[in-house]
Amino acid sequence: MSVIQNFNYHSHTYRCGHADLDMKDEEYIEEYIKMGFKKMAFTDHCPEKNEIDKRDNMRMKYEQREEYLKSIQMLKEKYAGQIEIQSGYEVEYLPGEEENLKELKQETDKLILGQHFIYDDNQELKIHGKHDFSDKELLRYAQYIEQAMKLNIPDIIAHPDIYMLKRKEFGEIEEKVAHLICKAAEKYKVPLEMNLNNIFNKTYYENRKLNHKPIEEQRKNLKKVVYPCKEFWKIASKYNINVIYGIDVHHRGQILLFNELVELANEIIGKDVIENLNFINL
Repeated sequence: MSVIQNFNYHSHTYRCGHADLDMKDEEYIEEYIKMGFKKMAFTDHCPEKNEIDKRDNMRMKYEQREEYLKSIQMLKEKYAGQIEIQSGYEVEYLPGEEENLKELKQETDKLILGQHFIYDDNQELKIHGKHDFSDKELLRYAQYIEQAMKLNIPDIIAHPDIYMLKRKEFGEIEEKVAHLICKAAEKYKVPLEMNLNNIFNKTYYENRKLNHKPIEEQRKNLKKVVYPCKEFWKIASKYNINVIYGIDVHHRGQILLFNELVELANEIIGKDVIENLNFINL
């Protein structure tokens, strides 16, 4: 089977607590091979040496690192010649955590930055999606992403437009944030990921179960999708930046829907914008 992009660097595992708990690491590889992928990376939500994100079922424990990396190494060796398998994490940047993030980078092949939270003015953790960000805090979100790129922490910026989840419209501040992120991505040459997970969750993953409705039926729910955000990617298309698709795999069968999810993403963004984005092999 041919795929639009033969790699994916955004895959979670049961260790994060909110992916399929009964899905083994090897099952991901089997699905990638079935779809014709040539490269993939496990980038589960990173463990924290200093526990900052205290939510349950959001990331692996720090003591799970060794077992996680051993599992990936075993699969690398077992499937050598069939698919290139990389190790990695999805991380967030926070001031003061630079050395811990660089340690995670040194022990893996790939880090993706999925910025899910910031510190507020009182140094309290403010979580995107759970809390409403003020305009000032939304700018801080962009500044954290920019700083992470400046420090050479991420190889990829995951779902850069996820900040639209709690915003009612794409106005002046949302536009400013998009320009800040895209300008930094251009300057530091870090690819941006067009994330497909929100599409999956609003269409094929209905009531927390995979459905098998035809794509024509899935299109009816695209109005519920918040990201990818057309306005963000229209701005991104004006910059000299590289773009990739990211499945953001959490569930069995999600990889097998890659082509359909890309088709739906392209419909949301529009042919005029898609054709002006620089999609790359990485």
